[in-house]
Amino acid sequence: MLKNIKNIVVVSLSTVGSRLLGLLRDILIFAALGTSLWNSAFILAFTLPNLFRRLLGEGALTSAIVPVFSDVLEREGREGAFRFFNQVLLRLLLALILIVGVGMLFLAWAAGSAWLPERWVTGAGLAVWLLPYMFFICLAAIISAGLNLVGRFAVAASTPILLNLAMIAALLAGLCLDVETARIVYWLCGGVLLGGALQLIVPALDLMRQGWRPRLEAPGGGELAELWRLFLPGLMGAAILQVNILVSRLLAYSLDESAVSVLYLSSRLMELPLGVFTIAVATVFFPLLARALSSGDEAGFSSAFLQGMRLVVGISLPAGVGLLVLGKPILEFLFLWGAFEQADVLATVPLLAIYGLGLPLYSAATFATRGLHASKDMRTPVRVAGCCLLINLLSGLLLMQFWGAAGLATANVLAALVQSVLLWRALASGRAALSFGALWPALLKICLSGVVMGLVCAFAWPYLAQFDLGEKLSAAVTVLLCVPGGILVYLGMLYCLRFEELSMLKEFFVRYLPQRSLKREE
Repeated sequence: MLKNIKNIVVVSLSTVGSRLLGLLRDILIFAALGTSLWNSAFILAFTLPNLFRRLLGEGALTSAIVPVFSDVLEREGREGAFRFFNQVLLRLLLALILIVGVGMLFLAWAAGSAWLPERWVTGAGLAVWLLPYMFFICLAAIISAGLNLVGRFAVAASTPILLNLAMIAALLAGLCLDVETARIVYWLCGGVLLGGALQLIVPALDLMRQGWRPRLEAPGGGELAELWRLFLPGLMGAAILQVNILVSRLLAYSLDESAVSVLYLSSRLMELPLGVFTIAVATVFFPLLARALSSGDEAGFSSAFLQGMRLVVGISLPAGVGLLVLGKPILEFLFLWGAFEQADVLATVPLLAIYGLGLPLYSAATFATRGLHASKDMRTPVRVAGCCLLINLLSGLLLMQFWGAAGLATANVLAALVQSVLLWRALASGRAALSFGALWPALLKICLSGVVMGLVCAFAWPYLAQFDLGEKLSAAVTVLLCVPGGILVYLGMLYCLRFEELSMLKEFFVRYLPQRSLKREE
């Protein structure tokens, strides 16, 4: 168990650096571009390669390859597993060459069309530059999955740092050269491509150190057939999910020039705790869940899943409460620079509050999906994703008429609520140990601790605002005092309520780290 906690901590710490650099990247982008058309067009264009990354890289293909790779690894060892891995990688490479080539031709045609509105022509033109990023990131995602399955987590988790560093360097170079806004955007596109290449090279070198060698392999065995059987329904489910995201941004792009930017910024702040902890738990527990089922250990699967879900909800709920209560000072402290003005802060605050409420739902749905994929159940997430797509589309079209971008954010959260409930019910079907009642004691402790933390922050913020410190300094003091103070209150409440996973983390830091230090000294 301590090994699992150690891996979560390793992935979390690796991811923290990436997320903090990503936050710095976004601060610089919004300071340079504000919520202008160029920023919205860049965000929309960057959505396209990320869409395919989720389909062919981190999403459906990774979810399909993990249980099959795990079976081959247990049965044939690393040599057989890497042989199967090369067969998959070659087919992915050929598919990417075809998709990128056709996609760039279509986008180039759209960018040169005279009948499209200028806003859409701008987005298509940037997409031509950004689509090749898909080639690098999809291959990198599969290689990172291979690293995770052989017990290597840190390198794969830290490679996004390279993308953020490349984008920050490109943006700073453009700003130092005092180029116009349009040219800064193209410098950003160059940074994306450089970062994508580095994201592929670094994990590939690490996997080669584990014994992998890229080579052509003759197809054989039934592993590819099983992978294909798992991949197709998973692809449909991932496609629906990514179309869901694309639909929201296209609808926002049709509202006005700034809607995509504020929608993106609020979701990015929500994704910060989601990526630092929820994805770390899912990354570490997914191979564990797959191995438990490969060996027929249903009790071990249920125990690991419930443990992971308690950890996921235990960190996502207070993070969501923090975004709800402290959204305005957080935005003022981090983003109130340059072209990003107070009006942009006020436009983003309601969306950030909505996403804060939805954060535990996104986290639970993410982890439940991994549980179903580990069970080799790819059909259920497809059906659930299709239902959620309709809910998001219909409610988004309705609510945007009244609340604009906030209506689109509300539609996203409603879809996440339905998704988390349906996925949990499907996973618990036939598994009495996974009934929702098994989580009630932990959820009550988490919710009570989160409410107390939220009340403390809600009362502390107006008190600190009474001091005449100026807008920026007041926001900084509020964030720097309320965020760590709220965390201490929350952890203190969990400690008093004897939250199980808090004790496990304490056991890791108290017992494991000193032992490691002694081993190093010896």
